[in-house]
Amino acid sequence: MSTDDVPPEVPGHRKPGSPARRFAVIGVVAAVVAAVAAAAFVLPAGANGWFTSASSSPSVAPSSPVTPAATSSAASTAPSAPASPSALMSAVPKTAGPCARPVGAAPTTKITQVKVGSAVKGYGGEGDTEALPMAIAAAPGGGSWLAWLGTDGKVHLGRLGCDDKLTGTPTSFTGIDLQDVQADATGGVLLLTRKGDCHTGPLCGGESSPCNQMVMVRFDNSGKTVWERQVTNLTSARGGYDDGARFVWWYQHHGRLATDGTNFAAYFGVAITLRNGSCVDIHEGDRMQVVSRSGALLSGHNSFEVGCSHAWTSRIVWDPRAKKFAMVCATDNDCRIAQPNPYRTVAAGTCDGSLFGGDLVLAKSSGYWTAWSQGGTVRLSHFNGSSAADQTIKTSASSQHPHLVTYGSGRMLLAWQSGSSMKAQVYHSGTGAAIGKQFTIAAKDHNYQAFKPYADGSTAYPAAGSTSSSIKIARVLPS
Repeated sequence: MSTDDVPPEVPGHRKPGSPARRFAVIGVVAAVVAAVAAAAFVLPAGANGWFTSASSSPSVAPSSPVTPAATSSAASTAPSAPASPSALMSAVPKTAGPCARPVGAAPTTKITQVKVGSAVKGYGGEGDTEALPMAIAAAPGGGSWLAWLGTDGKVHLGRLGCDDKLTGTPTSFTGIDLQDVQADATGGVLLLTRKGDCHTGPLCGGESSPCNQMVMVRFDNSGKTVWERQVTNLTSARGGYDDGARFVWWYQHHGRLATDGTNFAAYFGVAITLRNGSCVDIHEGDRMQVVSRSGALLSGHNSFEVGCSHAWTSRIVWDPRAKKFAMVCATDNDCRIAQPNPYRTVAAGTCDGSLFGGDLVLAKSSGYWTAWSQGGTVRLSHFNGSSAADQTIKTSASSQHPHLVTYGSGRMLLAWQSGSSMKAQVYHSGTGAAIGKQFTIAAKDHNYQAFKPYADGSTAYPAAGSTSSSIKIARVLPS
C-alpha cells in the first residue's frame, strides 16, 4: 500500500486504524447480391473505424471469402443460390444507442485522446488524501460531460460528442478539488471542494487544517452555473474548529454523486468537530446530503449528518426498484465493508491497512454488488438492502483499488490496475459468474477515479493523457 494512503498521526483527532443499449441501427440491404462460385462478401477493412486498444486492428474483421461447397459436380459448376437478405444483414455490424456505437461479440475498447487546452492536475501519489484529477458522466443523447481539475485552482468542464471529443468551449468553476460529475437532460451537477475558514478552536492539540467546504454546482447544457449549494455546514459564524462543524479537510474527504432523476445526492468523507472541555477534537467520518433540482437542501432521502466513522471509499447508487439511495463504506468500526446509518455489515475485513472499498452497482434483479479488496485480492460481494453479503467471490484480480461498473443489461465490469494499463473482466450481475476472458484497457489507472455506465451498454473512464493538457477517454464498447 502506498504510504500516501496512511496519513501521519495528527494530534488532536482520533485517527482511524486504516485509510482508508435501445435504438438498434442496422444497415439496410439495397439489393440481394447474387453470389456465384468463388464469389466473396467482404466487409470493408476498418468498418466503422473502431479499433481495439491492444492491437489497433479493426474490431470487425473482414469476412473470409465464401467458397461454394463441392459435394457434387453439379454443385461445383452451377451458380450458388443468391444469398438471402437476412444473411447479408447479419454480416453488417449492429450498433446501439443514439451514438450508434458498434456492438461486438466480446468487449472491445476505444481510446480517444482529448486535448483540453489547459494543464490538468497530475495523478500524484494517488492517495485518498490527494486531489482527484478528472471525472466523467454519461449525458442523454449518448455524449458525455468531462470534468477535470486544472493546475490553475479551477475545476474545468467540457462536453464530449459521440466521438468522445470536445464540442464547444469548456467552462470553469472555482474549486480546489474535484470529486464527481453527474448529468441529466438539462445539464448536470459537479461535486467539488472550495476553501473555507477554520476559526480558532482552539484545538486540543496539533493541527488539522485546511477547513474547506464541499459544494454542489448545478450547470446547464451550456456549462454555465445555475445554482450552488454547500453540503457541509460551514458559515461565517461556524468555522471548521468550532463545535458541531462538518467540513472537508486533508484527510479522507473524497465523494461521489448519484441522482434519482430529480434530486442529487452527495456521499463523501467529512471532518467532525466535537468539543472536549475547553478545546475541540477533530474526528473523521462520512456524510450524505440530498439537494433538489432547484438547489434546496433536503431532509430525508436516507441522508445523514454522519454515518460510518472512521470511514473511507464512500460509494453511492440510486436504486429505482427500492426507490432509495444505497451506500457502502469501508470502516475501521469492526473493520468491514458496511452500509451506513445505521451500521449493517456487508463483508467482514481486517484492519491491517489493506482494506479498501471499490464501487457499488445494482444487481440484476435485486440487491447490490460491491467490489472491495483485502490484502491486495479483489472480492465481489452481493447483498440486499438490510442484510450481510449472501455471496462473496474471490476474484483472480490483484489490486487494492478495484473499479466496478454496470455494463449493459445483466452484466457488470470489474477493472483494476495492471502495470501502466488496466485489466478488466465481465461478470453476470445476477449470478456473479465470469463471462468471457480478461482483456486489457490501454489507459493508466487511478486508485480513486470511476468508470461510468452509458445507456447504450458501453462504459467510459477518464485517464491521464499523453500530455499534461490532454485526457484519455477509455471506452469499453457494448457487447
